Amino acid sequence: MQEVIKDKPTFSMEDAHKETSVGYDVIEMMEKEWPEMTTEFKKIQKAQYELFLKKQHDYGPGNISVGTNLQTEDEVHLSLTGLWFRMNDKLQRLKTLLLGGRTNAVEDEPLEDAYLDVSNYGIMATIVGRGKWGK
Repeated sequence: MQEVIKDKPTFSMEDAHKETSVGYDVIEMMEKEWPEMTTEFKKIQKAQYELFLKKQHDYGPGNISVGTNLQTEDEVHLSLTGLWFRMNDKLQRLKTLLLGGRTNAVEDEPLEDAYLDVSNYGIMATIVGRGKWGK
C-alpha cells in the first residue's frame, strides 16, 4: 500500500522578518546595506513568478504532476524525477557553455534564461515536495 503524502510545515515571510538572535531584522539590514542587489533580487523573483503563472496557464499542473494526483510517494518521486531531468538539461547547457568555453549558439536563449529556469524548477520541486502542487 502506498503512503499518502501529508502537508509539511512551510517557512513564512513573517518568520523571515522576525528578529534574529542577534537582535535586529536581517532583511531590513540587508536591504539597507545592499539596496541595488536586494532590489534586483526582488525584481527577478517577481518576473519569475509572472513567467511561472503564464506557463502554468498554458501547460496546466499536469506537466509537473505527470498526469498523477501526487498522492503517493511514487507519484511525487516521478514528478520530482521529471523536474530533476529538466534542471539537469539546463545545468548541462550551462556546464557546456561556461566550462567548455563555447559561445551561445541559440541567440534567443541567453544563459540567464537557464539560470532562471533552474531556479523556477527548484521552487516547483519544493512545492511538489510540500504537497501543494495543483492545489
